[in-house]
Amino acid sequence: MRVLALESSCDETSAAVVRRVEGVTTLEGLAILSQDVHRIFGGVVPELAPRGHLETVGPVVERAMAEAGVSLADLDGIAVTRGPGLLGALLVGVAWAKTLAWREGLPLIGVHHLEGHLFAPVLEDPTVAPPFTALLVSGGHTMLLDVPAWGEYRLLGQTRDDAAGEAFDKVGTLLGLDYPAGATIERLAMGGDPARFSFPRPLLRGTADDPYGFSFSGLKTA
Repeated sequence: MRVLALESSCDETSAAVVRRVEGVTTLEGLAILSQDVHRIFGGVVPELAPRGHLETVGPVVERAMAEAGVSLADLDGIAVTRGPGLLGALLVGVAWAKTLAWREGLPLIGVHHLEGHLFAPVLEDPTVAPPFTALLVSGGHTMLLDVPAWGEYRLLGQTRDDAAGEAFDKVGTLLGLDYPAGATIERLAMGGDPARFSFPRPLLRGTADDPYGFSFSGLKTA
């Protein structure tokens, strides 16, 4: 089975051609474009993201297909991020995916954004399989999940305030760093003195009803 996958949940437009044969998943083609316009504002502007996707989704799909060396006739389905994410940005990807699926007579598969994160390690190591515990950390989410089987997920804990990625970006803005600041902060920290400042530790102990929760707001404002 070969699938063209589209992602447009935030400020990056991406397309990938993924093939699965006899239980082995292979990434045949990949194209990603980031929207640099958001750097000016120090964060993603929801009104601008959909416009960027409209301009780039066509070329991105063409690049991914060209890298894979396939045409639409070689596909068995179209997959697309259905959420969560920025509504306007998601609509661009979904509209493109629905149009391609309808025109080519292919099945359309809507993929939950966070479930996609959980499946990503399979591309690096095909032996990854449930049961396992997953720490999901992205720009807008930080959560701990129990995964007894594919399609079965139990939330063990999540952030009570800011996500880890969100805290990185906000700290970067306060420090006057370029957006997104995560990689820059990591690089500076590697060459810094860990004892120079006494920062509060993020939430170490949960409560009876939320034993595995996270909190990053105190670290951000410190």
